[in-house]
Amino acid sequence: MDQYHKFKEGEKGAWLSIFTYIFLAAVKLIIATIGNSSALRADGLNNATDVIASIAVLIGLKISRKPPDDDHHYGHFRAEMIASLIAAFIMVTIGIQVLIDTVKSIIVGEFSQPDMLTAWTALAAAVIMFLVYAYNLRLGKKVNSAALQAAAQDNKSDALVSIGAFIGIVGAQFNLYWLDPLAGAIVGLIICKTAWDIFSNATHTLTDGFHPKELEEIKESIDTHPDVLNIKDVKGRLHGNQSLIEATIYVDPLLTVKESHKITDNIEEKLKEDHDVPHAHIHIEPFEKEK
Repeated sequence: MDQYHKFKEGEKGAWLSIFTYIFLAAVKLIIATIGNSSALRADGLNNATDVIASIAVLIGLKISRKPPDDDHHYGHFRAEMIASLIAAFIMVTIGIQVLIDTVKSIIVGEFSQPDMLTAWTALAAAVIMFLVYAYNLRLGKKVNSAALQAAAQDNKSDALVSIGAFIGIVGAQFNLYWLDPLAGAIVGLIICKTAWDIFSNATHTLTDGFHPKELEEIKESIDTHPDVLNIKDVKGRLHGNQSLIEATIYVDPLLTVKESHKITDNIEEKLKEDHDVPHAHIHIEPFEKEK
C-alpha cells in the first residue's frame, strides 16, 4: 500500500471519531443539563472539542494525499502535523475553560447531587470510546499515521475521562458533592495534558526530530551490506509519516560508477523493506586506508 492509499485508509478512523464524538457530546450535554452534573458537562465539552480536533485530522489526511506539485516537490505530508497542532490548540483552549469553570464552582461551593442517569451515561460512553480507541490505534499503526495515532490516544484519554466522571458522580450520591466538580476539574487537566502530548509530538517532527534508537537501527542495517567498508554519517528526519534518510558511506575506490550505484540501490531497497523508509539518499565516497 503506497503512502497516498494509506492516508485514504486512515480517513476511516477520523470519520469514525467525528461521528462518535458528535453523538456522545450531544447526549452528554443534554443529560448533564437534565441530571445537573458538572463532571458530565465537562466530559461533553471535551467531546465537542474532539469533534473539531478530528475534523482537523481529517483535513490534514486529505491534504497529505495531494501529490507533489510545482512548489511542494516532496508532497504535502507535513499537513498532517499541522492538523495535529491545530487540534492541540483547540483542545488546550477548551481544557483551560473547563478548569476555570469547575474550579470556580468548587471555590464558591456550588455543590449539588447529580442524577445517577448521568453516571450510567458516562460509563456507557467510556466503553464506546475504548472500542474507538482500539480501532484507531490499530489503523494508525497499519497506515503509519502520526495524526491518527494521536487521535487514538485522545480516544483513550476520553474513555478515562468518562470513567473519572462516573466515579465523581457516584461519589456525589454519598453526599460527597464536591467529587462531581472535582472530577470536572480533573477532566480539564486531562484535556490539557493530551493537548500537550500531541503538540510535543507534532513540533518534534516539524523541527526535524528523529528518534536516536531508530536511527541506530538503520545505521546497523546499512553496515550489514558487504560492500560498505565504513559509514561516515547517517541522518534522519520525518516528512509527515515518512522517514527520510541521508547516509554517506565509504566503498572500494576501484569500483565502477555502475557498481557503486548498484550498492546504493540495494541499501535503499533494504531500508524500504526493513524499516519502511520510502526515500533514502545514499552518498558514496572512496575508502582510503590510513597511512
